[in-house]
Amino acid sequence: MSESTTIRIATVGVGGMGGAHLKHITANKKAKLVAVCDVDKARADDVAAKHGATAYYDHREMFKKEKLDAVTIATPHYDHPGIAMDAFTHGLHVLSEKPIGVYVKAARKAVEAHEAAKAKYPGLVYAIMFQERTYLHYRKMKAMIQAGELGRLMRTTWIATDWFRTQWYYDHGDWRATWKGEGGGVLLNQCPHTLDMFQWLVGVPSKVTGHVSLGKYHDIEVEDEATAFFEYDNGMIGHFTAITAESPGINRLEIVGENGRLVLDGKALTFHRNSVSGLKHLREAASSFERAPFVTETVDYDDGQPTGHHVVVDKFLDAILDGTPLIAEAKEGLNSLAMSNAIMLSSFTGTKVSVPPDEDAFKAELDKRIATSKFRKHAATAAAIDFDASWKK
Repeated sequence: MSESTTIRIATVGVGGMGGAHLKHITANKKAKLVAVCDVDKARADDVAAKHGATAYYDHREMFKKEKLDAVTIATPHYDHPGIAMDAFTHGLHVLSEKPIGVYVKAARKAVEAHEAAKAKYPGLVYAIMFQERTYLHYRKMKAMIQAGELGRLMRTTWIATDWFRTQWYYDHGDWRATWKGEGGGVLLNQCPHTLDMFQWLVGVPSKVTGHVSLGKYHDIEVEDEATAFFEYDNGMIGHFTAITAESPGINRLEIVGENGRLVLDGKALTFHRNSVSGLKHLREAASSFERAPFVTETVDYDDGQPTGHHVVVDKFLDAILDGTPLIAEAKEGLNSLAMSNAIMLSSFTGTKVSVPPDEDAFKAELDKRIATSKFRKHAATAAAIDFDASWKK
């Protein structure tokens, strides 16, 4: 940490998501953007000039030359763990874009490197950009579950098909939607958020049966559709469906417990509340078909609190200065990545897979697809993507 109370920070990767990081960093008076890094030299130069920062084209050179306290990472996914580990060797705090990595084996090494670096740099912060944890409808659902309002959980079903993407989107960058450049599709790009919310609300499953479709609707080589069945040690089952081709899509989450069904449809939250445990009722009822009595309630939640990416950035800076809690520690990203890898491995092998999955088995399957792919990207579209339309869905 520098001697002043202003955090000297840099951003690695200043394209789409990196641009969002820059906006939130420069809006916070606790931070000073001193450098940016991107392999696209023209883009790095342009962004640096705009913000009065120094441009670099290799993050290792930037870490050596600049007096930094922290760095945010918004590069293609494969680079996230390596850049983070390089930062830790310099005692730099890290905020990584999701996912924490493409495969658990590499991501776990970054988490272990962070733990090791804290022996030399106590208080070293490693955060991940899980801004959906700030969304108030999810926070309300979690509070209700933790308070026991649903009782014993029985089923969780999530239809996440509002991640619509056009072919133009995939053609935007040469790295997108390729095994070598991105390492996956909807599960790795859009659904780290959804899978993180799944496990954040109801926990990590023990077994996964998955099926993915590769380039089913888009001219891409990775998955644009994924479906999974989750099994939990406590007996709960889960269903998960995600797709980037459905229009209009839907974001519908049902969490069913013995005390009723909690439903999120878009941002509308409804609880069908049983007057008595449904499981108790089925054991004790003196009739064949009569269901447990219930009432349907609209669940209100406070929508006046700040949410979104800037909250994650602000909490990251506060954690560095004051040790206050993060929105999400990076190591928590291992859970959703393990679920993603397990879905893919199950589909690749046609078998049921444990969570966490066999790290070497998944990496071998991924390497096989990288080595044998014959896909060739079209020329990349030069125009920049405005991600606000995705976040505000």
